[in-house]
Amino acid sequence: MVARMSDRSVSDRRGTVSGLMEATSVLQEQAPWWQRGVIYQIYPRSFQDSNGDGIGDLEGIIGRLDYLAWLGVDAIWISPIYPSPMADFGYDIADYKDIDPRFGTLADFDRLLEGAHRRGLRVLLDFVPNHTSDRHPWFIEARKTRESPMRDMYIWRDPAPDGGPPNNWPSEFGGSAWEWDETTGQYYYHAFLKEQPDLNWRNPRVRREMYDVLRFWLDRGVDGFRVDVMWHLIKDAEFRDNPENPDWHEGMPPHKKVLNLYSADRPEVHDVVAEMRAVLDEYGGDRLLIGEIYLPLTRLVTYYGRDLQGAHLPFNFHLILTQWDARHIERQVQEYEAALPEGGWPNWVLSNHDKPRIAARVGRDQARVAAMMLLTLRGTPTIYYGDEIGMDDVEIPPERVQDPFELRVPGQGFGRDPQRTPMQWDTSVNAGFSTAAPWLPIAPDAADYSVETERAHPHSMLSLYRKLLALRRRSEALSIGRYATVQSSGSVFCYLREWKEERYFIALNLRPEPAAIVPPDKCRIIMSTVDDREEERVEDALRLSADEGVIAAMEA
Repeated sequence: MVARMSDRSVSDRRGTVSGLMEATSVLQEQAPWWQRGVIYQIYPRSFQDSNGDGIGDLEGIIGRLDYLAWLGVDAIWISPIYPSPMADFGYDIADYKDIDPRFGTLADFDRLLEGAHRRGLRVLLDFVPNHTSDRHPWFIEARKTRESPMRDMYIWRDPAPDGGPPNNWPSEFGGSAWEWDETTGQYYYHAFLKEQPDLNWRNPRVRREMYDVLRFWLDRGVDGFRVDVMWHLIKDAEFRDNPENPDWHEGMPPHKKVLNLYSADRPEVHDVVAEMRAVLDEYGGDRLLIGEIYLPLTRLVTYYGRDLQGAHLPFNFHLILTQWDARHIERQVQEYEAALPEGGWPNWVLSNHDKPRIAARVGRDQARVAAMMLLTLRGTPTIYYGDEIGMDDVEIPPERVQDPFELRVPGQGFGRDPQRTPMQWDTSVNAGFSTAAPWLPIAPDAADYSVETERAHPHSMLSLYRKLLALRRRSEALSIGRYATVQSSGSVFCYLREWKEERYFIALNLRPEPAAIVPPDKCRIIMSTVDDREEERVEDALRLSADEGVIAAMEA
């Protein structure tokens, strides 16, 4: 089927659009680094082990900084590296102002920061303010007695009249979110594991202490933070029961049986986000605040804050969650663009440490098309380590399972270990990740999908990512330019990216069958995910092979 660009989508191309672009050109040319840049997520346990204990570390990351600079990303976001009992692999923090010995020392972190900055790479840390470890000194003190000066740092409630939990709020990891404390005769709240008690963000002292944590790392030179479960920070003051979810069915996680109407996304959370933003702004305008937020688009965009004084980038996970077909994705992009507040900058994510990898969801052929989508849509992209070499989820034998979610809700496919397996560097033992047995299994096809193997092949996934990143870096249209939908049908998702006289037409075939589309003007192909088609001119229909994406330069 040949699709054509609709008249409506181009009706303003020579009028209103040109005026808009002229009006915004000065502002966009001065765009901050995070609007032009690309973020790369590192799960530190799995990136590179330097000391032979089977767990990745800071020294390992330092040793791979040259690779990251060569790849062409602009910033690295490092998942938690703070001291932790590792009940949830670093998301249960016992000390916010130090480095866990498994990963190294503060001196190692300073060397990583210096080495990254020297190579033009920014460094973002994971900030986990919703909860601490139950071994954090604050909680150890808080549970000694109801009169403890630290008691109100956490959320405590008396039992319900029947002696059970105070309400029906579930833990994200299964079971009740309320844990009975025998010593003090009250329940404490934990949205995740019982080893992760939630902080009471209605307490001004909690806010002061946590903003002091931000300043500790900003003073060391950190470029920003990704804030874990940002939408969870404030809970209902009356602790009302959550309503049942009418759409819940078998196969969904147990905690989805109720809607978290009262346990998350409360209106007061936006005051907290604005305060966090104000702390970063104390250090200049280039520090970045990202929020982890799993919410519908209409709620997600509220986290930009009043007058854009909230999170710079409320993470948009909808490419992870949406159905993988052209029309669903086209609607998602249009709805997202329409929902953004004026001046709000979009962002896109294909994979992360909590969700199956893009190659596992759509296959490696479509993962190439997805890479082109990620790096050509308007907004800041985040690449999950290993996606650039086509890493797939790895089957984890039951005896090797590490993830507490899988251990508590086994056999349901909710486990996160498969997408957290070690980075595949080369064809040596353990894929070059470690000289010891790694903490999670290496993929059986690691030799075929490794940095070393793919670096030698011009048509590999790694080569595709590097070419896309290089093109994006040198193109104003692809980094900060305007997005315009090209309405089509069938399996092709297509759009324009424009900046002044620079115009690109992107056509993505999301099915394993050939397709075609007529571009709005004559164009010249500059990149394909499948074939060597550079410089091929398109006079009429652009024909796409199965699972092919194309970037074409439009002629005036």
